[in-house]
Amino acid sequence: MPRMTILTEAELRRIVPLDRDAVACVEDAFLALATRPVAMPPILRLDIPEYRGEVDVKTAYVPGLDGFAIKISPGFFGNPALGLPSVNGLMVLLSSRTGLVEALLLDNGYLTDVRTAAAGAVAAKHLSRPDSAVAAIFGAGVQAALQLEALTLVRPIREARIWARQPERAAATAARLSERLGIPVHAAEEGRAAVAGADIVVTTTPADRPILTADWLQPGQHVTAMGSDAEHKNELDPAILSRADLYVADSLKQTRRLGELHHAIAAGIVATDRDFPELGAVIAGQAAGRPSTDAITVCDLTGTGVQDTAIATLARSRALAAGAGTVFET
Repeated sequence: MPRMTILTEAELRRIVPLDRDAVACVEDAFLALATRPVAMPPILRLDIPEYRGEVDVKTAYVPGLDGFAIKISPGFFGNPALGLPSVNGLMVLLSSRTGLVEALLLDNGYLTDVRTAAAGAVAAKHLSRPDSAVAAIFGAGVQAALQLEALTLVRPIREARIWARQPERAAATAARLSERLGIPVHAAEEGRAAVAGADIVVTTTPADRPILTADWLQPGQHVTAMGSDAEHKNELDPAILSRADLYVADSLKQTRRLGELHHAIAAGIVATDRDFPELGAVIAGQAAGRPSTDAITVCDLTGTGVQDTAIATLARSRALAAGAGTVFET
């Protein structure tokens, strides 16, 4: 009799923390994109503008994995004013062989948070200087905190700055992270001040106009932009892409359509058909990574279905090992 396991957010938080295994899982997913015939259809997207809402559906099949995930990811950015989280959702893991549902992951967006932070760590691991020690995080939400935590897994971070449009939120987030991570984390009053002297800059906001300016950047810095996952979102000054010595996409097809690259193309700064490497190709050694110590590098993360299949597969494996979840005969 076929069986399906249902896992709650609480169970998933217990068995799938943001750790080095999660980072390795997502790193392998990017590697698969470059080295295997992965099937990853375009993102299905629904906008509900009157409620500042959006829903993305992502999926991917990775040859060699016995399951594939379909993720439904709503983001309603007015929810905090209602006392509700802005992001929630779930993942369904199906058998690659039979198509039967094997697991229902009621994560409320938690697994997406983990895999997105892990992707930031992978980008930093392969594109930032190995001695990067100072991080600047734009944003003060859940992803801002997780991105900084993820950086500490791959780089010797000893100091961080937080900048956000709401200074009080930046201060509160900085205080929590300083206590949690055991490193000094300060709230910066201005974005320029946060970037000055930083080795890694990560933007984590749903901004619809640039919050990071090209003339703030300094030689040797790495920038990861992970907030621009829709056509209208834009965190980076498009001129940053022309100033960068290396631009890397998670999926070039996606970033041309809805990432920071999309805005640089629209501004006429980058040719529509210009080719750029993808993160998986850098990991696989098919494309060159950071060209020099003084180079400015940029990674454009729009979020890929292959990451969701990878983290869902890890969750099911952890659940089986821990005996977690509720099993139903279907």
